[in-house]
Amino acid sequence: MESEIANATLKALRRVLQATEGGSRKLAAATGLTPSQMLVLREVDAHAEVTPGAIARKLQFSQATITAVVDRLVALDLAARTRSDRDKRQILLSTTAEGRRRVAGAPDMLQGVFTERFGALPPWEQAMILASTERLAALLGAGEMDAAPLLDSGAIDRAGATDIA
Repeated sequence: MESEIANATLKALRRVLQATEGGSRKLAAATGLTPSQMLVLREVDAHAEVTPGAIARKLQFSQATITAVVDRLVALDLAARTRSDRDKRQILLSTTAEGRRRVAGAPDMLQGVFTERFGALPPWEQAMILASTERLAALLGAGEMDAAPLLDSGAIDRAGATDIA
């Protein structure tokens, strides 16, 4: 016999997944980018020049993921790589004019909305939501999965994502 609480929880989880998918579609329609690509592009745009390692640490992405995302952004002419004048071994990232245009025209990302609203909650409620969400992940067998703090329903870098240029 199915529990009413279990069904209500599954419905709430499905609404979260639908919101995530809708946010990804809205972003792709407006910019041609995935949420992970836009997060990286926004972080690069926030600095005059920044290293891929600094972006990886800030966004809590692996170095391999940042490399793949940056490869895609460079291929789309949204970001550029240059060697540092001070240390030729160091690669610096910057946004192109088109990259800045896409960042400026992008809708609010779902994780930004979440972070703002979550931050307004009292600490006890934040802790309760975190504990419940971690428990839910464990119940679904995903408790030990490595995941970046990103609301996206697909692979973190979908090179074949909708490209509108």
